[in-house]
Amino acid sequence: MRDYFKEFIKSEQSSGIILIFCTVISLIIANSALSDSYLGFYKSYIGPESIGLKLTVVYWINDLLMAVFFLLVGLEIKREFVNGELSSFKRAILPIFVAIGGMLFPALIYAMKNVGTPTASGWGIPMATDIAFALGILALAGKSVPKSLKVFLVALAVVDDLGAILVIAIFYTANLGVSSLMYAGICLVVLFVINRLKVKNLLFYFIPGIFLWYFVFQSGIHATIAGVLLALTIPIAKRYNDSPLHKLEHALHKPVNFLIMPVFALANTAIVLDASFISSLTSNYSLGIILGLFLGKPLGVFVFTFIITKLKIATMPQGSSWSQVIGTGFIAGIGFTMSIFICTLAFTDSEIIERAKLSILVASLMSGIVGFIMLKSASKGKSYV
Repeated sequence: MRDYFKEFIKSEQSSGIILIFCTVISLIIANSALSDSYLGFYKSYIGPESIGLKLTVVYWINDLLMAVFFLLVGLEIKREFVNGELSSFKRAILPIFVAIGGMLFPALIYAMKNVGTPTASGWGIPMATDIAFALGILALAGKSVPKSLKVFLVALAVVDDLGAILVIAIFYTANLGVSSLMYAGICLVVLFVINRLKVKNLLFYFIPGIFLWYFVFQSGIHATIAGVLLALTIPIAKRYNDSPLHKLEHALHKPVNFLIMPVFALANTAIVLDASFISSLTSNYSLGIILGLFLGKPLGVFVFTFIITKLKIATMPQGSSWSQVIGTGFIAGIGFTMSIFICTLAFTDSEIIERAKLSILVASLMSGIVGFIMLKSASKGKSYV
């Protein structure tokens, strides 16, 4: 498992660098002479209309490709809870409790800034953590960052992802189509039966999984949830060679990190910048996102870590200081991928979506810089706490 964890970390770090590159490229093209054709491509329709799948390119990316991303997230969550860092109460209690704080504080800050306004629905946006960027910053901070802190951040981010999935499924769901939901339920039952029959050939899971995605899409629940549901049915074993889940997770890492996520970044960060965007950063929803990610995340991580360690329910990551814990909290404020994704579900006004995305990028940049400085300073013997 140690070698697998090292490979996971390395893969996520590399993905973070590519995501930064794709974001910069997307912003440059969106603000160049190629802007109209570039943005027009993502708004063009493709797919069979007869079965309700004639969708825009960006819709396909956010609903189909991101379902594969969520499949990987679901596999990671299941692995961590079955035989990973969250498999026992002693190891799980700290990251679970702290992740709750890291989601609760940003949501409350956003809600306080937007209560009673048309943008109140965006409270889920600053709750998220982008694990690829977060691990990339930890890597830049050097070997002086204790491995226990990296494990803590990964476990925290996994719980954070689980929280984001629940928020999407429960709060960002359109009107439900009962018949489609029923068919999706039948597909899920079939998948669990296949699991109980101890079938290890993944093909037998993928075929019902395709139908599951289609019926979830038609039901009004966001189609990406189908990826998580499929992941829960994939068999897992302690030995890698006997575990379909580990094999699938390993196979998906590179396509997701080096293809799907870059494509998502290219499609969703194509923001046309003008003078009004600067002033828009002072709007209630922008301030809610920025303050939620930049202040709410580290505050939630610090307060909940302080509470649970002072109550002696859990101990801090071995070899870490309070400065490093707070620095990790700031790094958890890098929302990016999941925050942008939730943003596209929370709002319907395209102008608000674009401005909210810019706020996410600003907050993530600020969080990454401050988190990096704090971790580097703590490693050199300096401390801000």
